[in-house]
Amino acid sequence: MYFQFYVVIIGMCLHNLLNARGQDCPSNQELQTSLHQLDKLLSAHEVSYLQKLRTFRRHLSALQNSSTITARQDTETHTASCPMPESLANSRRLGRVFGVGHEVHFVCKAGYELMGPQTRVCLPSRKWSGNQPTCRVLTPLIHTHAILPTLSPLSKSSSTSSSPPTASSPSSAPLSDFIRPSRCTPYSSYCSCDAGFTVSRDRKICTDIDECQLFPLTQPVRLCMHACVNTPGSYSCACPRGYYLTKGNRSCKDVNECESGHHNCTRDQECVNTYGGFQCVQVECPPIQNAKYIKTSSMRCERSPCVVGDISCSQAPNSISFHFLSVTSNLPAPLVLFQVSAARVLGDTVRFGILGSSGRRHFSMQRSGRQTGTLLLVDSVQGPATLEAEVEMSDVEREALLGRYLTKVTVFVSPYGF
Repeated sequence: MYFQFYVVIIGMCLHNLLNARGQDCPSNQELQTSLHQLDKLLSAHEVSYLQKLRTFRRHLSALQNSSTITARQDTETHTASCPMPESLANSRRLGRVFGVGHEVHFVCKAGYELMGPQTRVCLPSRKWSGNQPTCRVLTPLIHTHAILPTLSPLSKSSSTSSSPPTASSPSSAPLSDFIRPSRCTPYSSYCSCDAGFTVSRDRKICTDIDECQLFPLTQPVRLCMHACVNTPGSYSCACPRGYYLTKGNRSCKDVNECESGHHNCTRDQECVNTYGGFQCVQVECPPIQNAKYIKTSSMRCERSPCVVGDISCSQAPNSISFHFLSVTSNLPAPLVLFQVSAARVLGDTVRFGILGSSGRRHFSMQRSGRQTGTLLLVDSVQGPATLEAEVEMSDVEREALLGRYLTKVTVFVSPYGF
């Protein structure tokens, strides 16, 4: 390799010399001078190469020695271990490896609380971090808990109204349950908290996260349908009186007191289930001049036969029906409530309408067929409220009235939208 290198250098020098003198051959003196210069140049290159080679060998030897020392230290570190930790009474020790850098954890049995560090680390000095913990008998603490409104349907009555929903209700837990000390790894800046808590800036305290404030009921995404109760590390949902929590513990569903029998209506009254409660109604035939009515069912009155020629009696309603409906607050309008149909038509026309001015504020009557009319709720209503309307269906033959049928509609609007 060195010989090839010398030949290349000599060739380059001779080439330069010939170029300098044209095509004439150099003299012996000139050749000796050139060879003498080349010899000095090659000697200088050889010295420089040998010096760099010695330097490289020194660096390689130092690197090999450093790797050997590091490997030996790693081996010693991995093989080093701490003595087996002392066993604690009324506790369990988690962790079977006692090498440097490994951890062991202590968990007390039921009825005991841990005093001291929960985790100990094997240090490079082959000693365990922290002091030896102990398990102390847990002393029960008696707290005075706030009582939330009961949701039992047994306590409801038709005269009881529910309070409006709140975004967050105070928890019955003491304040100390919402603030806890953080758990920090020894010889490290890492500190952690239980689920539902956030660590402070100094990493010493864990503060409860109020999920109810993060997701208030006014936001599109909310945790609970009605009320959110913040608890240490979590939250719970509550429903107003007359509702119960569904399987997911977030939504509220109405309790049907009339079906379950949890109401105080008498035998003369009818139980009408509403959203969040119930109503006890007693249907009686209204007094109408020159006409007598007989109650033929719990929700219907029929007019007694009129005397021949008694026009005022014949113009009174042939029957009066009663309907009770329940809806939630702020329903989108218009909303179909129910339909009225004529079972038998004697005339050529059936007409539908709403009597009185009070009912026309919230209701409208539309024909949906030759013998059918539809009652609509035309505006959105915020409860609690009770709306009433009288729907009239007339059987007409050539503008002559053949019969009138009256339906009294009562709508109970819940204070809630569910």
